[in-house]
Amino acid sequence: MQKKVFSQIRSSVEEKRRNLSTWVETAPEPEKELCLDTVGDEPVCEELAVLDQTLQRVENETFGVCQVCHGSIEQSVLEIDYTATICLDCLSETQRRELEFELEFSSEIQRALLPQHAPDIPGLDIGAFSRPAQIIGGDYFDFFQFKSGAHGLAIADVSGHGFSSSLLMSSLQTALHTLSSDSDSVDDVIRRINKYFLHNVNLTTFLTLFVAQYNPERRRLTYANAGHNPPLLYHRNGTETATWLSPTGAAVGLMEDYNLGAGLLMLEPQDILLFYTDGVTEMRNPAGEFFGPARLEALVRVNADLSAQELVSALRTGLDEFLGGAPLADDLTMVAIKALE
Repeated sequence: MQKKVFSQIRSSVEEKRRNLSTWVETAPEPEKELCLDTVGDEPVCEELAVLDQTLQRVENETFGVCQVCHGSIEQSVLEIDYTATICLDCLSETQRRELEFELEFSSEIQRALLPQHAPDIPGLDIGAFSRPAQIIGGDYFDFFQFKSGAHGLAIADVSGHGFSSSLLMSSLQTALHTLSSDSDSVDDVIRRINKYFLHNVNLTTFLTLFVAQYNPERRRLTYANAGHNPPLLYHRNGTETATWLSPTGAAVGLMEDYNLGAGLLMLEPQDILLFYTDGVTEMRNPAGEFFGPARLEALVRVNADLSAQELVSALRTGLDEFLGGAPLADDLTMVAIKALE
């Protein structure tokens, strides 16, 4: 298991132990009686012992090692249960079914955070797809409204994978919906999110974020790109040209002195706007080649006559063929928007 994963889990367990120990030592007796009901301190002491045992296993390098076959316990298992001591291959049939339920439960929670249906925005056809590399991922896309009622769209990629990234994703969702309902500026929303993420001790990594606001009457799209992969704007009306919407500022959570600009474009009939995360362009095939922006643009050109959701499906097929059966190394998310006549 990678040292980074060890470090993340150890930090989480250490923090949990500190918080629980401090509460036991400092909480007023009436509060403890209320929280513990009639069970007393013994269960809390047992939980502290479990945390200590986990930290000891990390210290002596037996954490993440299967007690049966001495192989590595899967990362996805440890992320939902850091006390796990047996890998998937060595579990009994009953244990495997229970774990599969827990993994599916975690996955269901994350899927519930993502939009289940594309919004009805006049003049736009929208399709989307998201698939995590592991059980739980760090990609995020969403549709929302600004203070004026204008339509908003966001796509983000949290640094890292797994459970900690998904928690950060849910924090981003809450922040984005709260701040956009109080603002009509895409860059202002991202600046405020940056300040929130930068100073929150519970949010320990950074993320790339693209936020757009669309005005159907004027076909105008205003956007700000905080270090995210440049979305592809494909013009079909005669020109057949492609434009990449480059970052207008740095990723969220990296710096105090945060400067972010905004961009403006007009969506003409039949224009295609494709948002995606780096799991698309940085995908590697068995030969070690990157999929890259050029292949992505070529696929969009070939399938430009399709509806938005059909286009996303065609892109998925192209990516799967390029991958050649190899497992995903990163989360993969795409949102396609097609301007109607």
